Amino acid sequence: MSHSPTGPVAAQQPATGKVGSPAGATGAQAIWLLLGAAFVTILNETVMGVALPHLTADLGITLSAAQWTTTAFMLTMAVVIPTTGYLLQRFTTRQIFTLAMALFSVGTLLGALAPTFPILLVARVVQAGGTAMMMPMLMTTIMALIPADSRGRFMGRITIVMAVAPALGPTVSGLILNAFSWRALFWFVLPIALIMLAIGLLRLPNVGEVRKSPLDVISIPLSAIGFGGLVYGFSTIGSGAEGGLVTGGIVLAVGALGLVLFAWRQIVLQRSERALLDLRVFKSRPFALSVSLVTIMMAAMFGTLILLPIYLQNVLGLDPVTTGLTMLPGGLIMGLIAPIVGRLFDRFGPRPLVIPGAMLASGVLWALTRLTEDTSPALVTVAHIGLSLGLAFMMTPLMTSALGSLTPQLYSHGSATVGAVQQVAGAIGTALFVTVLGVRSASAAAAGASEVAASADGIAFAFLMGAVLSLLAVVGAWFVRRTPAT
Repeated sequence: MSHSPTGPVAAQQPATGKVGSPAGATGAQAIWLLLGAAFVTILNETVMGVALPHLTADLGITLSAAQWTTTAFMLTMAVVIPTTGYLLQRFTTRQIFTLAMALFSVGTLLGALAPTFPILLVARVVQAGGTAMMMPMLMTTIMALIPADSRGRFMGRITIVMAVAPALGPTVSGLILNAFSWRALFWFVLPIALIMLAIGLLRLPNVGEVRKSPLDVISIPLSAIGFGGLVYGFSTIGSGAEGGLVTGGIVLAVGALGLVLFAWRQIVLQRSERALLDLRVFKSRPFALSVSLVTIMMAAMFGTLILLPIYLQNVLGLDPVTTGLTMLPGGLIMGLIAPIVGRLFDRFGPRPLVIPGAMLASGVLWALTRLTEDTSPALVTVAHIGLSLGLAFMMTPLMTSALGSLTPQLYSHGSATVGAVQQVAGAIGTALFVTVLGVRSASAAAAGASEVAASADGIAFAFLMGAVLSLLAVVGAWFVRRTPAT
């Protein structure tokens, strides 16, 4: 893939050195800024879940309508992320960061001031548009600046953003809502976003090279239909609404067709270097395997994040704040251990980490199939900690192995692919767990079980589906190998 040494390229050259070189200090500042910005933006993906009852009371809407504050966020992420592979090659790092944080800040301000639900929904879409650019930009920057033998510890910090931020969202939201209105969820974040935007405008260096490649306008709607259709279809199925299974199935079929057409067009455009999302990343066996395992584990994580709060509140009778605090240790431990896992990866490679991580995560999911209406909340906390540890031992090695197996020209497209997969996997996990929960609970209730007992039985059976799925990750973990340095 050729790069034209035009003006924008020259503007980016000073920061292309690896961290540890003369440009290393500047590169490290860029990475820390991007890490902080990505954490703040992605945290907002899950903060609205706890606020739904407050929205229904304050704005006079139904619970299913309020759920759209989360669904619309995920849907926008799924639509925008596939385009970031192109954007990161077409525009400078500072330009993309400025656009992302400006969108996020505008959306946050709009959300804080929203007088009606439609405006709040628009605010969430604008927020998500900025958030979608952050993770691929962070991954691409790390791959460009960090030497191959040190990437693990930096990618470990990405795990904090990718996995811990969504996990902490409900806890942070619960603590804020315990003392303030739902608007405080936006007001608390706004000054942080504006400060990061100002720092980025003044200090963020440009990384990598810019190519003046044309935009294929046909690929954009195909991408939106494909990825958006999958996320919306699975979300509709997982909502449990009447007719959701039929509607979700139709949307899934349309999304699958759109994704097939999108993939076909990208393959055709690869010959002219005009692909919106370069699918040559899947020619790398380590990338394809690692992304497959990430999909399984992210589905398990998001499904668990949905089920455990339902179990703690509806079965054990805990309030939202206590529920958030019960799940807080798992998220914190994942954040603390992720950088350590990264250092271990740099020294020992992926297999000694991924294999025990997959076994631990799978073992915890099997243990969660034993949940009853009498299980102690402390045991739930321990199980969540175990699952978090297992995921932490998998995510950093898998993402580093995946992106490390690509050529530098494909880093941005690989990062965009990982981001898109995360959104689809989250929707799949939510739909699978919630749908199984609903079907099993209804069956138990029809057999004469009480509402609480039926709910407990449905949740345990949903975890059984997740546990069976996790066995694929256990098998796949044995085939992960250290990738050659690039």
